[in-house]
Amino acid sequence: MLAALLLSVSAGAAMAGPTVKIGVMNDRSGVYADATGQGSVVAAEMAVADYAKSLGLTVEVVSADHQNKADVGASIARQWYDRDKVDAIFDVPTSSVGLAVNQVSREKSKAFINSGAATADLTGAQCAPYTIHWTYDTYSQANGTAGALTRRGGDTWFFLTADYAFGHAMERDARQTVLKDGGKVVGAVRTPFPATDFSSFLLQAQASKAKVIGLANAAGDTANAIKQAGEFGIVEGGQNLAALLIFIGEIRALGPKAAQGLILTEGFYWDLNDATRAFSKRFGERLSGRMPNMIQAGVYSSLVHYMKGVAATQSTDAAKVVEWMKANPTDDPLFGKGTIRADGRKMHDMYLFEVKKPSESKSEWDLYKVLATIPAEKAFRPIAEGGCPLVNKS
Repeated sequence: MLAALLLSVSAGAAMAGPTVKIGVMNDRSGVYADATGQGSVVAAEMAVADYAKSLGLTVEVVSADHQNKADVGASIARQWYDRDKVDAIFDVPTSSVGLAVNQVSREKSKAFINSGAATADLTGAQCAPYTIHWTYDTYSQANGTAGALTRRGGDTWFFLTADYAFGHAMERDARQTVLKDGGKVVGAVRTPFPATDFSSFLLQAQASKAKVIGLANAAGDTANAIKQAGEFGIVEGGQNLAALLIFIGEIRALGPKAAQGLILTEGFYWDLNDATRAFSKRFGERLSGRMPNMIQAGVYSSLVHYMKGVAATQSTDAAKVVEWMKANPTDDPLFGKGTIRADGRKMHDMYLFEVKKPSESKSEWDLYKVLATIPAEKAFRPIAEGGCPLVNKS
């Protein structure tokens, strides 16, 4: 029924240790394929190549396309766990699919390390014992981008919201941030997911006279909305666009002229330091010169820590491995040092970026300048506010 792209990566172990099978599940053919897709598989392969042998592990990587459908994602997860003996699932963009895989993983007592889905509910009401939310979430995106724009004077907002779990969560968290920082939400409209024509929705936003139009969508949908907003002269007319979740691939596709001045929040940028540049160069050599985004970097980083947990516990049992992962600090070349909270939230700094002007950009991937570093404890929702049942038990 499902055409699963199967990629095997074996790392010969210097000594006998656990054999591990991990699944990278994401969008390989739709609106999020560029943001995750083969790039996330490449990142997983690189993590295995860099660490598995020295940790004494043999690791196999399989991957599949969830088609951005929750039922498809849940079906793949069940098949992987029950028939294919997959030990842990990684990536899983699209919040509705992430929540579905989260539930299956809870039922099967398996590790689910999410880098791709945004909904902060994964560490809130829907938190699960063996789920870790690695890279970013709707709270961090809203807190970074919406907070910065509101404090800069963008105090009236209108939202274009993708009509599924991610969009709803993003609008909710951005709305709370706007109100907390003294702003006002004057309206919102739900848009289909995925969508190619945002004309009628943008006209409603334009007519609202809101200072900021918040795009509570992602990846290709966000890029399409920005292009069409340019056709309507929305920014030239005095309104600002807030890309609440957009990745470097979409920024590059838009080009500095169309994207210049956009404010965005990410947890990783290829040109942050020597370590991120070295990794990104190797990544680009495997993927036609592309630079990784924060989701793909998160797949690498999360798999590194997971493999360390397997090696330390000499087990693939989710309870033992995730307990070790939460008890021990994270440390990798892409995100540096971090921790994992009781609710499964991976804690690391986030960054507020501005897209460079064409005159400032020295190459096709030289696109961001850092406006601010957002410390982890300020970037992510306080643990007491999430409503995660695990916190009450810890």
